[in-house]
Amino acid sequence: MESIVALHRNYFGEIINFVTSEGRIISYRKALQEAEEGLIQGVQAIEEEHGKMSLIPESSQSFDQFPDLY
Repeated sequence: MESIVALHRNYFGEIINFVTSEGRIISYRKALQEAEEGLIQGVQAIEEEHGKMSLIPESSQSFDQFPDLY
């Protein structure tokens, strides 16, 4: 099963892409979809207060420890 190994943030610091252990670069939306389907391990999809779905790593509170793609 794939996992997240790196990420890419935009100018505002928002995560826009992830790199998987298989070398795929996928959008945040695609990663969210695959996490909900159980295709990516190590992350979980959560619903925030205002109903927006977000990804969080299972091992910590943020993705800050992941290396940046660029």
